[in-house]
Amino acid sequence: MVTHPGRGLHGQAVEELGRRIIRGDYPPGSVVDPAKFQAELGVSQTVVREALRVLAAKGLLESKQKRGTTIRPRADWNLLDSDLLRWQGSSAPTDGFLEDLAEVRAIVEPAGARLAATRRTPSDLDALRQALDAMAAAERDAEAMVEADLAFHRALLDAAHNELLSRMEVVIEAGLRVRDRIVHGARHFADSIPVHQKLLAAVEAGDPDAAVAAVESLLAQASDDLEAVRAQEEHDDVATDPLPKEVP
Repeated sequence: MVTHPGRGLHGQAVEELGRRIIRGDYPPGSVVDPAKFQAELGVSQTVVREALRVLAAKGLLESKQKRGTTIRPRADWNLLDSDLLRWQGSSAPTDGFLEDLAEVRAIVEPAGARLAATRRTPSDLDALRQALDAMAAAERDAEAMVEADLAFHRALLDAAHNELLSRMEVVIEAGLRVRDRIVHGARHFADSIPVHQKLLAAVEAGDPDAAVAAVESLLAQASDDLEAVRAQEEHDDVATDPLPKEVP
């Protein structure tokens, strides 16, 4: 079994089976064999049983008498579950998944910024400044930049002081983590600190319209950065392809 650091056997089984289902190794409607999972993962029957129970609670599968354990249709999956979002964003996320996340961010974050500009507290501003300082300190450390970026956007949603809006951080985090991993892992990317500084300044000044404009600029830059990385990858793929053989 592929190990996932920091998780016990039960957590690792959930991770591995969940990723396989999300990846499409077991298509909806297919019957899964717990005994096969037990052998493949090298864990006990109890571990597999508990892992399947967790995945069933996430809407991924169900168990019925005579039918056994089957993968449920994608429409039944709890797609806002933090684990499902993370599994979808890991390895090679689809264009559709990235587009869905970008659309949700475009709906949620401007509204969050508008509220943050009118409701922020001194502690909210401190959290935003600390995250921005961490982004600056990260320089070209991709992982540190990702974590600092996530901290900034969490602080922005929290500054709106809306409990339900704050819960949307699971979606925002999934979108940011995937996007940042792709972009900041590239050789070159645009400096995102200035636009984050403008956003912080607007929130600090209590200017909702300026905060919304800053978020929209940030999202536009994020989209442009992702497209630039994709274009560079396509260019590199073409450049490394062997020349076609001449037809005699």
